[in-house]
Amino acid sequence: MGGPLIYGYNVTYDDVHVDFTWEEWALLDTSQKSLYKNVMLETYRNLTAIGYKWEDHNIKELCQRSRRNGR
Repeated sequence: MGGPLIYGYNVTYDDVHVDFTWEEWALLDTSQKSLYKNVMLETYRNLTAIGYKWEDHNIKELCQRSRRNGR
């Protein structure tokens, strides 16, 4: 299911989400991890502002998985 129509294209969560493997995440320094978190929070806010429907994704599960992995 597509997201909001932006410039003639459907935008989905997967279009803007970056998912690191545990190995990739471990290579990032603290400032890079902080930047990632800030950018993803802004992305969530922006998608919500343009009408993205989060029921397509289990945000609680994604957040818990990120915390479990030290993200």
